[in-house]
Amino acid sequence: MTVVIRAVLALLFTAGLSAQAGEQPVSTYSGPCDASAAVALDAGHFVVGDDEHNTLYIYRRGQAQAIAALNLSKFLDTGAEQESDIEGAAAVGQRIYWITSHGRDGKGRARPARHRFFATEVLPGNPPALKPLGEPYTRLLHDMEESAVLRPYRLGDAARLAAEADGGFNIEGLAATPAGTLLIGLRNPLSQQRALLIPLENPGEVISGRRARFGTPIELDLGRRGIRSIERFGESYLIAAGPTADSGSFALFRWSGRPGDAASPLTGIDLGELRPEALFAIPHTGQVQLLSDDGGVTIDGVKCKKLPAARQTFRSLIVTP
Repeated sequence: MTVVIRAVLALLFTAGLSAQAGEQPVSTYSGPCDASAAVALDAGHFVVGDDEHNTLYIYRRGQAQAIAALNLSKFLDTGAEQESDIEGAAAVGQRIYWITSHGRDGKGRARPARHRFFATEVLPGNPPALKPLGEPYTRLLHDMEESAVLRPYRLGDAARLAAEADGGFNIEGLAATPAGTLLIGLRNPLSQQRALLIPLENPGEVISGRRARFGTPIELDLGRRGIRSIERFGESYLIAAGPTADSGSFALFRWSGRPGDAASPLTGIDLGELRPEALFAIPHTGQVQLLSDDGGVTIDGVKCKKLPAARQTFRSLIVTP
């Protein structure tokens, strides 16, 4: 990236003029366009996974450029030109679990590289660092298909369709529970127009190679939207919900975490044109940071994800729920 481009990005970031969501300033970070999974590392740093590369990027809040990156292609056993499609992340102590879409491509072709569930360990420091932990697990979808508790949802049939097709299969959310288990959020399919959360009861065993065990799924009415991101926030969960396909509206919801309780829309937050696919709580602040998947945003007539790496950016919005 040239000095001029870096300077312009810094000015836009500092002034908060890169975009607006209602009256709230939106910041711009350089790096990937498709910010699809993120976790706070501490009060001043966060890590981002994107769905076009096999790389994790570490940022210092308030600084547009990534300060570190971890390429996971070798660890995930994916080729340089294959995308693992990282879509969700959840922190349990110093461990971060990551999940990929497990979906087919837009033409309905199988993509084995997208079948990954894995973990990294946070190494304290200034800035914090990451290292891979355990082994990437590649049979999560198979375990879902074999699970008796998931059988009524016919996920095996869904997984044979394109990820964004009506009734297709696409994972995009991951959240930790107080017990150290995980909730897997599906963008697609919906169940009677309700989004699905699937409890994963043994994530630590899974990254050691054992089969996944699932709890009873939870269905949430998110206005016919799927789950794009989910994060525990205080005593409840915040959910970024969006369309199962490419077009449609996004909205934020709060859910108690108790099966049977309804999710409630969050009011007073104008997302504007943002497409939030990652959200995380900022430690010790009572605030949440939303990241927009801007891969499809057109810049000078070209989609962001098709631009040279030096010109790729994603937008961020900090809100107080």
